[in-house]
Order: sequence, then structure tokens, then C-alpha cells
Amino acid sequence: MTGREEKFMCRALELARLGDGRTRPNPPVGAVIVRDGVVVGEGWHRRAGQPHAEIEALLQAGEAARGAEIYVTLEPCSHTGRTGPCAMALIEAGIRRVVTGIEDPNPVVAGRGLAMLRQAGIEVETGLLADECRWLIGPFRTFMLAGRPLTTLKAAVTLDGRTATGHGESQWISCEESRLDVHRFRDRVDAIMVGVGTVLRDNPRLTTRLPDGAGRDPLRVVVDSRLRTPPEAAVVRGEAGAGVIIATTPQADPQRIRALEAAGAEILICDEIEGQGVDPKSLLRALAEREIMHLMLEGGATLNRSLLKARLIDRVRLYVAPVLFGGDDGAGLFSGPDVGYIRAAHRLRYHRVDRVGSDLLIEGEMLPCSPD
Repeated sequence: MTGREEKFMCRALELARLGDGRTRPNPPVGAVIVRDGVVVGEGWHRRAGQPHAEIEALLQAGEAARGAEIYVTLEPCSHTGRTGPCAMALIEAGIRRVVTGIEDPNPVVAGRGLAMLRQAGIEVETGLLADECRWLIGPFRTFMLAGRPLTTLKAAVTLDGRTATGHGESQWISCEESRLDVHRFRDRVDAIMVGVGTVLRDNPRLTTRLPDGAGRDPLRVVVDSRLRTPPEAAVVRGEAGAGVIIATTPQADPQRIRALEAAGAEILICDEIEGQGVDPKSLLRALAEREIMHLMLEGGATLNRSLLKARLIDRVRLYVAPVLFGGDDGAGLFSGPDVGYIRAAHRLRYHRVDRVGSDLLIEGEMLPCSPD
């Protein structure tokens, strides 16, 4: 693959990101049609039920698509869903070459679109900027292969790894630019989850607050095994464009259930892990049934540990502030004892490290755990 080809795929990725967080249960996809080195058509998938990226690009290219090549972040689909198969549309348009980032993880497609193109005599190449394309569709991939949402742990931490002081102060560790970036991220996820301890301590709204009122509120999820959430809590009473679910266990007090439902919350009864409260696997399965594909985990330490222990944290997004609390009485990302041995540590593969205001943003994906 050449630098010229990477440039076109970078543009396809840029287009695909315009649909990030808006396409569920479909993945975000971008496409660029090129003829004689000139871009003649572009497109991205905007929402489920609307034209796929390839179709948008074909419509823009018109007759110029005949004999052209297309760069698309994901394998063109080969089946009929809410829209027709893109692979067939590319064949009928006379596209001569298809370059894709990755194959579709959807078992209904899984290479069939590429095979259809090859059978029609179209030159097909895959793997261009594969890591970036795979990262982009991570929520869709996890949803398809694991049957649950992709979970991103987000937190602001100090250089010595603290999320709050010994007095419980945490606002604000991160800088103003980082906090704005968090709201941009909230705008792209399907749900945001906290533990009841965070609700009782901070009384957060968990909404998306961008300049000029832009942005979309994710579904809010509170994990609360004993239903300690007050009916007057901001997450329950506050105005938001999405609802709030309080996940609890079969042991929940029926009177508390009625009070929270009357205040506007939905109560979700999940399986229980004895002595530990809500089973996170049960909760994530229930969220998947609602087509929640990307879940943002905002803590606190007990809930973070619960999901880490269950190996349900897929990505980490840390805003690291240039400050030190200088002690061991503050809160960390996780509660309870650590792994004990370095060989048992949970390990991360960096995706990017960026400067955001005075902070560092570290993003990475969790690697499979080594056998004990």
C-alpha cells in the first residue's frame, strides 16, 4: 500500500468518525471513491436505516464511479437489512477496485462481501490502516462477538494515581479542556454508568453539556444493589434527553422500587453475586438487549474493581493531571487488594497519548489476561 492510498483511507476514517455514536446497531463507516487519483465521491453512514457509506459515495460520484476505486473502512455488506447489499451496489456501479480496512466481524457478513466482489472480477485488498479501522468499530465488534457493550473506563487521575483526596475532594483534578473533552466523549457513547457511591457523594447529572446546548445525552445507569439512590437525586430528577436505569438485585426493597419509579427511574433487576451485589455480566447482557454498544464507566473504585475483576473493561481513557496529592489516604481507580504479583498485572496496549490543555490523555485497550 502506498502513502497515496493511506491518504484516501485516512479521509475515509475522518468521514466515518462523523457518524461515531450515531449509527447503532450498525458500525460507523466511511468511504471515498477515487478516479485517476481524484476524489469523485465521499460518504459516511449517518444513522441506522439511512444509506450506507458506500451508497452515499456512489450517489455523489454518479457515472464517475465506473472504472474507479473505492476506499472503505469496513468490508461492504453482502446481505439485505434495512438497506440493500453494498457489495452488489459497487458491482453494478462498475467499481474496478475495492480497498478496505478490515473485514466485517458480523457473522452474517464475515468475508462474504469481499468474496462477492472478487467473484464479480473486482480487485480487492484489505488491511489498509487496519488498527485504526478496528478501533473505530470497537463497540460494534464487541457487541457482535461478545454479545455485550464495549466498556471504556474514564477517569481523571493525578500523577500519583489518585482520583480524590483523603477528604474526598475530586473536583476538579482535570483541567477545563479535559472536562470539555469528556462531554464530547459522552456525546458519542450509548450509556454512562456509575455506582451509587458516586451518586451519594457527587450528585452528578451525567448529561452531555457542550457549548450552545449541543450534544446528546447517553442513557444513565446507576448500579445500586440496595437502592440507596434518593428519588430526588439529580440523575433521577434532572432534565435529560435520555432515561435513567437503576440496576439492582432481587433483594431490593419493593417500597424503594416504587418510590424511584414514581420519580422517573427505571428499575432493572439483575442477577446477584452473593455478598458483592449486582452481577456485572448480567447487567451488561441486559444493556446489550437494549442495543447499548458503547458503555462509558465513570466509577467509582468499587464498581471499577467489579468490572475489572470480571474482565469487562475493554478500554481505558485517563486524563492525567500534572499534580501530586503526595500520600496514600486518597482514593485510587480501584478498591480492594491488587493482583499481588507483577506477572498477574492487567496490561494495556496504548492507542494514543495526547495533550489536552495541561493534562495528558491516555487511551488504550486491555490485553487478554495471562493464565494464573
